[in-house]
Amino acid sequence: MARIRASCPTCGDVELTTSDVKVRVCTDDDSGNYSFRCAHCALTVVKPAEAQTIDLLVASGVKMETWSMPLELGERPTGLGPITHDDLLDFHTLLEDDASWAEALEQLG
Repeated sequence: MARIRASCPTCGDVELTTSDVKVRVCTDDDSGNYSFRCAHCALTVVKPAEAQTIDLLVASGVKMETWSMPLELGERPTGLGPITHDDLLDFHTLLEDDASWAEALEQLG
């Protein structure tokens, strides 16, 4: 099993095995990072990684996970302004009213 040297912000340089490190790559923009839990202080460390670093880690046996950005990021809000304090108060009142809940659930279908 390959040994990997990384840096913990609390403990400094630490030695890890391939099973201690995880690589994540975003399929939308190819950005990546690696993470590990420091064996000395138990801090989870996440660091950005360029493609070359990711390739070296994966070639060493580190498992790679891919992820995609949420579809909601592409949605454009329409017509409504930011939520106001009054909106929150109205919502709170609706949460306390069982009849309003039933009506809202019926509208959802």
